[in-house]
Amino acid sequence: MPALPATSPFRLGLTGGIGSGKSTVALRLQERGATLIDADHISRSLTAVGGTALPSIAQAFGSDIIDTQGALNRARMRELVFADPQARQKLEGIIHPLIAEQTRLQHEAAITAGSKLIVHDIPLLVESSHWRSKLDGVLVVDCRESTQIERVIARSGLSADTVQNIIAAQATRAQRLAAADWVLYNDEGITIDSLSAYTDQIATWFGL
Repeated sequence: MPALPATSPFRLGLTGGIGSGKSTVALRLQERGATLIDADHISRSLTAVGGTALPSIAQAFGSDIIDTQGALNRARMRELVFADPQARQKLEGIIHPLIAEQTRLQHEAAITAGSKLIVHDIPLLVESSHWRSKLDGVLVVDCRESTQIERVIARSGLSADTVQNIIAAQATRAQRLAAADWVLYNDEGITIDSLSAYTDQIATWFGL
């Protein structure tokens, strides 16, 4: 690995396709002392019961996009954005500025707390044009598409077609690898224990 920059904290972008094991790596780095800023977690909080994005989403898509509990109907929204690119753009126009603001606040708090490593867990890092300039390096968790499909079906019960649609909506494997400064391969022959061991090596290199 190259030498770390003199500035601290190091801003590490972490990404990978659905089912890659990215979240496992993120949580392991957090256990080792990194500050984890999870874009998906922020997004879910914005669209959970009482979430600040819900009024704008209901106004844009209709009140039936909110479920009976008062949260975003994720299954319905997934159908909409897969069927209509304009719906995806409309949703992103609402969600992304709110995520950016929460990310900024959490990042500033991590600096104040003296964090050595801030991990930005960003599923759509490669798809976004603004993220790269805000990071010191990008770590991609990589595996084959067939492995992604197997893992997601096993954990979520989604159909193969649904999983393939999700994968198709994300950056390609080649695009992620092209954007990577480092790649952590998590496929055949890699166990949870070995993935954790590799992640621990990364944490150690960052001084954690």
